Amino acid sequence: MSATTVVTAPLATAGKLFAFGADVVVGTFRRPFQFREFIQQAWFIASVTIIPTALVAIPFGAVIALQAGSLIQQFGAQSFTGSAAVLAVVREAGPIVTALLVAGAGGSAIAADLGARKIREELDAMMVLGIDPIQRLVVPRVLACMLVAVFLNGLVSVVGVLGGYFFNVVLQGGTPGAYLASFTALAQTADLYQGMAKALVFGFIAAIVAAYKGMHADGGPQGVGQAVMEAVVITFLLLFLMNLVMSALYFQLVPAKAI
Repeated sequence: MSATTVVTAPLATAGKLFAFGADVVVGTFRRPFQFREFIQQAWFIASVTIIPTALVAIPFGAVIALQAGSLIQQFGAQSFTGSAAVLAVVREAGPIVTALLVAGAGGSAIAADLGARKIREELDAMMVLGIDPIQRLVVPRVLACMLVAVFLNGLVSVVGVLGGYFFNVVLQGGTPGAYLASFTALAQTADLYQGMAKALVFGFIAAIVAAYKGMHADGGPQGVGQAVMEAVVITFLLLFLMNLVMSALYFQLVPAKAI
């Protein structure tokens, strides 16, 4: 393999992935829309992610509350512990936890399903019959991932805030009134919108990458397993990169709330 190939191969893959995402966006507005497939996929993704998401959100909220509370106490600003914990959960922890579980559970299932259809030549048979696999199979899965990601983000935010409240009040000796009153000290409605937007984008990325790797799997069952692994790894890298970009844009566009 030449040095030029080593450099251009990742760029070519990125271009194909971007083109695949564009095809999915275009296919979303084509009719007929596969509403039944969308409902089935949304229910499946929610069923495999909702319990792990709730269980992971509890220690996330606890760790954030403990770390933020310990740090803020050193500055003598215990009254802002609740606000710091809520901002950390709503802005960062909620979307990230949601994205990781949607990509790890839902995305891997999408990649495995489409990869199995690929090696069984079902996708080729659909194209021979004049059926677009992207519109028929990919679009409902992408929209289902986005919908579930938004709802799971709300679940993570609620559970994380409640977990932070419990650990701050019970373990750190904080007062319930101070924790609740500080919610509005630094937090604002735009923080909630940012978390929801992140979850929406993260769900889109996870589904696009999983569907792309699944539909381009080859080499039999081993190739499907390789595609699933690559989909999860690539999704994680893209999610953290997109999280950095969206956070930077948010802080540039939305002014911080004054105390």
